[in-house]
Amino acid sequence: MLSRVLFACVCLGLYSACSSLSCRWMDQKFSQFSGTSLDLLDMMANNATNSTGAEENTVGFPHHLYHQASKASAEDKVAFVVQILKEVSSLFEEDHSPSSWEETTEENFLSVINQQAEELHSCVGQGHIKKKNTKLHMYFKRLSHHILKKMGHSAEAWELIRREIKAHLIRADHLSSK
Repeated sequence: MLSRVLFACVCLGLYSACSSLSCRWMDQKFSQFSGTSLDLLDMMANNATNSTGAEENTVGFPHHLYHQASKASAEDKVAFVVQILKEVSSLFEEDHSPSSWEETTEENFLSVINQQAEELHSCVGQGHIKKKNTKLHMYFKRLSHHILKKMGHSAEAWELIRREIKAHLIRADHLSSK
């Protein structure tokens, strides 16, 4: 009987230690990685062509989704940020050959984004990750269809996407710091 209680205590202690360690990354490293991803996006802008008149092709930023997420539980906020990072990664995997970005800068950006998503994923229970925010997913699909595809994946389209993504990463950073 005593060995069962001891075993249960050890298991519970290991579980709580592992779960707090996995989310420690959020407190210690997330903002560092977030800053790196924003710096890489800025470097991509320095290499991008300036767009003229393309602003009419923008898709309305989903402020209401961030507002809803800000009122959610900490775990739901993290799950929302994970989805944003995965959607960003997915968007950047589209044909970007017309963009004037250096390939290594984009690869580094995607590497940082994917590492953030993986590390944050470990902070959230499986049930939260499986619940995708459909409206957020549809927003990113509209970015792909209304900007990238309609503008022929041009350098101007990618510059609009880069600016949209920067806004998302800034909002995600603010959301995760609350």
